[in-house]
Amino acid sequence: QKDIYYITGESKAAVEASPFLEALRKRDLEVLFLVDPIDEYAVQQLKEYDGKKLVCVTKEGLDLGLSEDEKKQQEDDKAQFEGLCKKMKEILGDQVEKVVTSDRMVESPCSLVTGEYGWSANMERIMKAQALRDSSMSSYMTSKKTMEINPKHAI
Repeated sequence: QKDIYYITGESKAAVEASPFLEALRKRDLEVLFLVDPIDEYAVQQLKEYDGKKLVCVTKEGLDLGLSEDEKKQQEDDKAQFEGLCKKMKEILGDQVEKVVTSDRMVESPCSLVTGEYGWSANMERIMKAQALRDSSMSSYMTSKKTMEINPKHAI
């Protein structure tokens, strides 16, 4: 595996049950479970280890190294579900930045991912729990969510 994948969360049980891991499990890729609050701070500073990039599986832009056939299928799905994505964005309004199809999920119908830059959802949770937090900082560090839908789900 060319990257080191990780997921942060409250507890081991919470991250194990995460829909973000479905495609990674299917491809038999290893994922680090980081469940201590300090881990969240550490991985923001540590971008790579031993020549391998650290990649958060909960952020948008996850590259799973798709084959040519899978990329073609993804493009077909994107074109086929474009109307649905636009309608969902229209209904959700400002609650999400955009709605897109994704190959990240296998069994789940959809997921909300954070932007590639900015805080992860777990970091937002940690910062909200801070007693003396600076609310002006959190307003621009909280990232807009992207809703990813699973084109292969029955719903």
